[in-house]
This record gives sequence, C-alpha cells and structure tokens, in this order.
Amino acid sequence: MASFDNSGSRISKLVSGIEPSPTLAVDAKGKALKAKGEPVVSFGAGEPDFPTPDAIVEAAIEAAKNPKYHKYSPVAGLEELRNAIAQKTSITAGADYNVSQTIVTNGGKHALYNACLTLLDPEDEVLLPAPYWSTYTEAIKLANAKPVIVNTTEESGFHVTVDELQKHLTSKTKLIIITSPNNPTGAVLSKEELIQIGKFALENNLWVLTDEIYEHLVYDSHSQYSIVSLVPEIKDRCLIINGVAKTYAMTGWRIGWIVGPKDVISAAINLQSQSTSNVNNIAQVAAYKALTYGMEDFEKMKVVFEKRRKLIHGLLSDINNVSCNLPEGAFYAYPSFKYYMGKSIAGVKVNDTLDLADIILEKAKVAFVPGEAFGTPGYGRFSYALSEEDITEGITRINKLLTEVE
Repeated sequence: MASFDNSGSRISKLVSGIEPSPTLAVDAKGKALKAKGEPVVSFGAGEPDFPTPDAIVEAAIEAAKNPKYHKYSPVAGLEELRNAIAQKTSITAGADYNVSQTIVTNGGKHALYNACLTLLDPEDEVLLPAPYWSTYTEAIKLANAKPVIVNTTEESGFHVTVDELQKHLTSKTKLIIITSPNNPTGAVLSKEELIQIGKFALENNLWVLTDEIYEHLVYDSHSQYSIVSLVPEIKDRCLIINGVAKTYAMTGWRIGWIVGPKDVISAAINLQSQSTSNVNNIAQVAAYKALTYGMEDFEKMKVVFEKRRKLIHGLLSDINNVSCNLPEGAFYAYPSFKYYMGKSIAGVKVNDTLDLADIILEKAKVAFVPGEAFGTPGYGRFSYALSEEDITEGITRINKLLTEVE
C-alpha cells in the first residue's frame, strides 16, 4: 500500500499566516494583570465604556421571551432590521438602497471578511492607507489577495492623498479601503478629499470599501461624509460597512452590516449561508431598536468623549519629545514616540514601540497598542474610552517614566 508523508504543519498555511489581533491582545494582557491585583490603566480597548442604553436592552429581553426568535431566521438578517439599515444608509449616503442591498453580519470584522472574500481574487491588490485598523490586512490576506500599504504622514494629519494612491496603482489593483473617522488616528477625511478619492476610483475602475463605524463621532468643525453622497457614480462599485457597536455602546452584541450593489450582496449572503448562517436573533432585535430609538443617549456619550479628547491630547502633548495631533473623530489619540526609539528607559533598551509598550506596561502599569499593529512603528494608539481619572493617572505615569530616558 502506498504511504504518504503527512508530517508537515498541523495548521494550514492560510490560517498560520493570520496575525493575532494586537488590540485584543493588549486588552487581554491588561485585564489579566488587573485580575492579579495590579493597578493597570489600559488604553487598549476600542469600545465605549458606557452600558448599552436601557431601551435597547429591554427590547432584547422581550425578544428573548418570544418563541419567534428561538428559531433559525433568514441568513441575510431579519427583514425589519435590514429595512432599517437600508433606510438609514439611504439618508447618510444620499442614494436609494433597499433591503436586497443589505446583509447583517456578526460585527464589523465579519462584514469586512465577507466583503473581501466576495470581491477579491488571488493576487488582487488592495490600496490600504496607513495607519490602518489591523484587521484590514488579515481579511485581505484571507482572500489570498495582497494589501498594498499607502503611507500618510503625521504632518498631513494622516490624511491619504490621491497622489500617494496613484504611486501604488498597478494593473492588479482592485479595491481601495477608506475609514473616516479613522482607527487608530481619529483623522476625518474632508469632503474635497473624498471627492478626489471617488473620482480616482472611477477613473481606474476600482472598488471602494468605506468603513463608517465611527460615523457619528466627529468633533469641532469636522463632518463625516459617505463617499457615495459626494460621488454618486461610485454607488455601483462601493461597499459600505457599518454597525451598532460604537454609536450605541454595543460592541459585545456583534451586529454589523454591508450595504452595496445587489449582486455583491447576494454573493455575500451565499457565502454567509455556508459559514455562520443567520446572526443571533436577539441581538438583531436590539440593533433594530438602536436604529429606530433615537440619538439622545449617544449625544450624552459624545459630550463625555469630547472632554476626554481634549484632556488626553493635552496630557500627551505635555510629555517631552512626544507629539500628538488633536483627534478629529473616533475615540483614539495617536501620539508619536519616535524620539525614544533607540534610547534606554529605566535601563532597558527601546528598539521599537513594541519594546516601549512592554516597558511601560511593566514599569508604569499602563497598556496601549504600539503602532506596529497599524503599520506605523514609532506611534501608539490610546483609546480615551475610559474615565478622566484613569486618563490622567495613566498618562501621568507614562510622563514620569519617560523622564528616565538615557
């Protein structure tokens, strides 16, 4: 009988190539130290520190009592939720969308995964401005496509330009991913910038994936625009990703969605039918309540984030040799620690921001996500979704530790 050598890796090359989520890893490490009694201040988690509004929770409780929601439901989502998503997107995108152009997913990550597997073929290239949310690169790679990193600068406010996109354009380019407000920088693309990107995509027959999960978290004179509302012709080549996680403090409920052309959504539904099937019915009912409930609770939350934004920006800017742009949106600050690369802090050599994050966690008991996770070494992401007291305590500890630089 013929024998075969199956002694290779027990894990597939595809899955072995996935990088673990650095943001979740930092959050888990901070929580583990807290559980041991360490006085850790963690700036790692990308989630509001507010409870889900009571009305939304009550809607979920009532749904849990209804036998209707104890059974399988349509793969693409509950009809009433999909209709609410279509209506909401029609308003923000300034274009008509209907139920057939929507799919409900298990959070924003699942939406991104579905979108990439539905659109991309092996060797396709995706233009991805950096800094970027770490999940983007992995979703692209899971589709056997290639993320092509397009650098931005702190001096430009981390705003991507068409000139930079043009430099990375090839015959294999298929998709541009944009996110505004941005995670991790808080940058908000202007109306003019989005129009330029939309026209660039049209001229080069590219798709656009726009992640609008932080759409309502914008500050000062900045405004969030959906690219379809500014360049209507892009509608047939644009996927809009969104969800209830950030606006309604519902990260754990795991409800996201994709809105886009009917043929692409139909294909994504087919994919989902063979992967997760329907999303949790109780969470879908809660999401429907969120979309039809009103924005009063969010507006209160935004006022708090606005105060924290100014606080953390001022504290970070007061640290010697640290620069930090004032966040324009979301709830992240993204300071530069480039000065400290190659130096020693408290007697420990700092080769990169991975080292710096470890030193600060060990010595100061403060956790943040190093910039390597977002494609920009030398920076760090600080979520200000925590109390003013913790923000002040955490940044003060870092400031004190960094005086021990050599």
